[in-house]
Amino acid sequence: MQMSYAIRCAFYQLLLAALMLVAMLQLLYLSLLSGMHGQEEQDQYFEFFPPSPRSVDQVKAQLRTALASGGVLDASGDYRVYRGLLKTTMDPNDVILATHASVDNLLHLSGLLERWEGPLSVSVFAATKEEAQLATVLTYALSSHCPDMRARVAMHLVCPSRYEAAVPDPREPGEFALLRSCQEVFDKLARVAQPGINYALGTNVSYPNNLLRNLAREGANYALVIDVDMVPSEGLWRGLREMLDQSKQWAGTALVVPAFEIRRARRMPANKNELLQLYQVGEVRPFYYGLCTPCQAPTNYSRWVNLPEETLLRPAYVVPWQDPWEPFYVAGGKVPTFDERFRQYGFNRISQACELHVAGFDFEVLNEGFLVHKGFKEALKFHPQKEAENQHNKILYRQFKQELKAKYPDSSRHC
Repeated sequence: MQMSYAIRCAFYQLLLAALMLVAMLQLLYLSLLSGMHGQEEQDQYFEFFPPSPRSVDQVKAQLRTALASGGVLDASGDYRVYRGLLKTTMDPNDVILATHASVDNLLHLSGLLERWEGPLSVSVFAATKEEAQLATVLTYALSSHCPDMRARVAMHLVCPSRYEAAVPDPREPGEFALLRSCQEVFDKLARVAQPGINYALGTNVSYPNNLLRNLAREGANYALVIDVDMVPSEGLWRGLREMLDQSKQWAGTALVVPAFEIRRARRMPANKNELLQLYQVGEVRPFYYGLCTPCQAPTNYSRWVNLPEETLLRPAYVVPWQDPWEPFYVAGGKVPTFDERFRQYGFNRISQACELHVAGFDFEVLNEGFLVHKGFKEALKFHPQKEAENQHNKILYRQFKQELKAKYPDSSRHC
C-alpha cells in the first residue's frame, strides 16, 4: 500500500512538472511572438491613441516660457502674438481642428473636445489688458485640470500690440484657484463670460480673424479650419485619418465638409441620420441660409442630403468653385494662407477660398461628415464703424482678386 501511494505521488509530481514545462514553453513562445509583432501593434495603437500627456508642471513651465518671451508683433504691427501657451505633440500626417475665439467664447471648446478625437489648435484674441490676463489665468486653470487639454490642444494668444500678457501669479487666478476639475473650470467660465459674436467686441479694436486662423493652422499639414461655435459630426476625425492614410491622391484637393446651422443648440446631431431628421422638420438648415445663401449654395445641399447611406467617409462629388463660395474644407500641401489684411467681418474666408481655386485646388464634397453651427445665422446689424470696415473689406476684395492675377500668372482660373 505504501509503495502504491509513493508511486502515485511520484506520478503526480512528474505530471505537474510536465504541465509547468508546457506552460513555460507557451509563455516563451508568446514572448517571442510579441517581440516580432509588438512594434507593429504599438504603431497601430498610437496611430489613433496618442501617448500619455505631459505632466501639469511641464505644461505650466511652457506657459510661463511663452509669456515671458513678450510675444512678437504681427506683420501689421497692430497685434502681439504669443505662440504655444499650450503645445501638443502632433503626427505630421494628422488632421488638426483649427479654430479661433475671443476669450468669452472659449466655453465652446468643451464641446469641441468631446466631438473631435484628434488634436485641436486654438487662437485666442484678447481685446483688452484685462482679457489678456483672464486668458492666461484660464489657460493656467485648463492645463491644470483638463487632461485632454494637456494631451490634445495647442493654444495661442493674440492681443493689441500696446498690451503684454503677464505670467499668472499663483495668487492671481482668484476664484479659478479654488476649482478642482475640468468641468468646474468650464462652468466658472460660463458664469463670468459674456459669449457673443467674435467681431462684436464692444471696443475699437478689430477682430483679426485671418491672423488667428493662420496662427491656429500654422505648421499643420492637414487642417480643418472652423469657427469655435461649430461642432463636427461624430467620428469625423477618425474617418478623415483613415481616408487620408489609405491614399496619397488628395494633394491639390480641398475636401469640403458641408456646414449646417441648428435652431436650438441643445440637440446637436451626431450622425447624418440624426441631421437629416432635424433637416426635414426645419430645425436644421444650410449654413448662412438667412444671411448669405450664395456663400454656401455651391455645396449643393439637395444633392448631399439625397446621397445613399454609406459607412466609410469619402468624396462624393466634385464642385467647381464659384464666387462667393466659402466652404469649410480639409486640404494638405501648399495651402494658401488667409490674407491678414481682412479683419472683422466680410470677405475674409471668401478671399482665401478664391485663392485656393486660382492656385489649382479642386473641391470635392464629402459624403457623410458635416459641421453644425450653434444657432441660426440672421442678418447682421453693425454700428457705423463696423459697417465702414465691412465696406473696406469689400473694396479690398476687389483689389485682392486683381493681385491674384499677378501672383499666379500661369493660372487659367480666376475669381
